[in-house]
Amino acid sequence: MLALDVGTSSVRAALYDSAAREVEGARARVEWSFSTTADGGAEVEADAAVALAAGVVDRALTLAEGEGVRRVELLATACFWHSLVGVDDEGRAVTPVYGWADTRAASDAAALREQMDERETHARTGCRFHASYWPAKLLRIKRERPAEWRAARRWMTFGELLMLRLCGAGAASVSMASGTGLLNLRACEWDAPLATTLGVKAEQLPALARDGETFALTEEFAARWPALRGARVLAPVGDGAANNIGEACASRERAALMVGTSAAMRVVYEGEPPASLDPALWCYRADRRRVAVGGALSDGGGLFAWLKRTLATGARDGEALERALDATGPDAHGLTVLPFWSGERSTGWHPFASGAVLGLTAHTRPEEIVRACLEAIAYRLALVARSLDAHAPGAEVRASGGALRASPPWAQMISDVLGRPLRLSAAGEASARGAVLLALEAAGAIKSVADFEAPAAAAVEPDEARHAVYLRASGRQQRLYELLVGDQQTARLLRTPV
Repeated sequence: MLALDVGTSSVRAALYDSAAREVEGARARVEWSFSTTADGGAEVEADAAVALAAGVVDRALTLAEGEGVRRVELLATACFWHSLVGVDDEGRAVTPVYGWADTRAASDAAALREQMDERETHARTGCRFHASYWPAKLLRIKRERPAEWRAARRWMTFGELLMLRLCGAGAASVSMASGTGLLNLRACEWDAPLATTLGVKAEQLPALARDGETFALTEEFAARWPALRGARVLAPVGDGAANNIGEACASRERAALMVGTSAAMRVVYEGEPPASLDPALWCYRADRRRVAVGGALSDGGGLFAWLKRTLATGARDGEALERALDATGPDAHGLTVLPFWSGERSTGWHPFASGAVLGLTAHTRPEEIVRACLEAIAYRLALVARSLDAHAPGAEVRASGGALRASPPWAQMISDVLGRPLRLSAAGEASARGAVLLALEAAGAIKSVADFEAPAAAAVEPDEARHAVYLRASGRQQRLYELLVGDQQTARLLRTPV
């Protein structure tokens, strides 16, 4: 089968066999990114994004043919959560694809908190009112872009848009729908009170795919990809949930910690959404059997990359930067960082949060700023981990993501901050593998995704002395957070241009 993994920094496609083992020599990948704007925008042109994903499939199938693969029976996709795009009656995109990192709807999220009971909505949908989710995004479009609002006959994520192009149908998996902030998680249907408040009609929202429902490629794409002619295509699933499945973190005994462009910590397990959900956390679905509970930071590896570009640190010698990070002691730089370059999601969900580096002096070195930022992200992940303990007490932590693989010192920092071992992943493309396992289970080819283990490397062990230092430093960060971010008047002032 073919797995397509559409992330916010890369698109990958690879071939897998019926035991979810990757076929060697048949993987294709291309880097890409959303366009950002000074006012907090993060968007991409819809048809260009579809063309890029299709081009990656082209390359993967060409490579597969060289490996002797002539027929592919299933197409499974993992796709980034929380995007929004509007299409007209003909299925043409009338808006860009707005990504989760788009913060321009911050004031609309704040307005929703005045209009509706956020606690009740969080309990139904698993999502807080925040610029990353559909409700605030839709309100911003209605307010700022009325022409787009009128032209859009249907709203969908990029996953459904991709399905619409490839198959002529735009059904949404409950996994993708759960990441919109507009799905009633228990009923697995669109939330009527919220849709009414937004002025969105039921027919403007995607149909929800049934368990195991598959689709067929249009004639255009069947002709373009002969190996996929007749293949069953499943509705895309959220990449975060797929990552847990691919890492064999599908029970309360294991939590997945992922640091890619963003950072997140999640548990996936069979059962219903929790009766009580900590305000710091969200709850989505992996499928109709499983829920995903966790927290996500908007800044992770993307901030690390920004620091290296902006400070010109490690641009010529990445190994030198890693050595410098390793040589600097925990919290030895005298800096406190609020790592909200792309706004805040977990744990406070404050709509006007922005980044800050405090404590700079004439003697501060660039590598110290970098280390302080990486430690700061680890402090926020520790807050997520603390909230998750109610749902997965004592869970083993499986860690993955290109950012951690490229920076062993950062993995050590996170382990030291958490005070817990990190079992680093050796699974490779975990989200793609997870999408494959979910597809095989849905198709009846395997009994359960839980029967499949994932390879893991040796654990990174925490150091107790460094952990003690980090506990004090994280407390300092939290006090400054409450002053500069928790106080919304201050946060709004810091974010408002003169």
